[in-house]
Amino acid sequence: MNKPFVIGIAGGSGSGKTFFLNCFLNYFEKKQISLISQDDYYRPIDQQPLDENGWVNFDLPQCIDDHKLLTDLNTVLTGGTIEKKEYTFNVSEETARMLTISAAPIIIVEGLFIFHFKEIASLFDLRIFLDAEEEITLNRRLKRDMAERGYTHDMIMYQWVNHVLPAYNAYLLPYKSSADKVIINNAHVADDIISVTKDLSEELKAKLCLEIS
Repeated sequence: MNKPFVIGIAGGSGSGKTFFLNCFLNYFEKKQISLISQDDYYRPIDQQPLDENGWVNFDLPQCIDDHKLLTDLNTVLTGGTIEKKEYTFNVSEETARMLTISAAPIIIVEGLFIFHFKEIASLFDLRIFLDAEEEITLNRRLKRDMAERGYTHDMIMYQWVNHVLPAYNAYLLPYKSSADKVIINNAHVADDIISVTKDLSEELKAKLCLEIS
């Protein structure tokens, strides 16, 4: 097969990466596109760094096994298939879902630090940066973490001030200006992202001569 077209999608916490990806993937057949998520390469909890107050800081590049991510990405790019466990917060490794990721004409790599990892970033044919206003991203994170992770408001704010914002400024924002597409996701309705992903999917299908469904 020809070399796959590789898309890197990065964005800060609360920028809407998950919704963007769900909309975008919906326009393709499974055989046309594969997704590799940086989150599935978090190191074990006992290898994660602690801040000065003893909190685990998940918002640092060293939290990610980027060597394994690069190795798996190269396997898929050369026509191979990988199997790995999905990372899901508060789900034990023993019960985590197994993922099978196969080669496809389009490969998406998404995550906080994918542009920061130089060897990984060098493989991207298209870089997409999702962004939103700070107040909006914070409100989205508050809603998610209180509902899905059982965090209190104070816990979320501690992480936001001490981990999330410093990481965004150090490891994401510097790459915004070099992205091929910057998508601002401040809207509270889904129509804007649905429209953006529809247009992008049609553009890529035409560029790569993929069947339009």
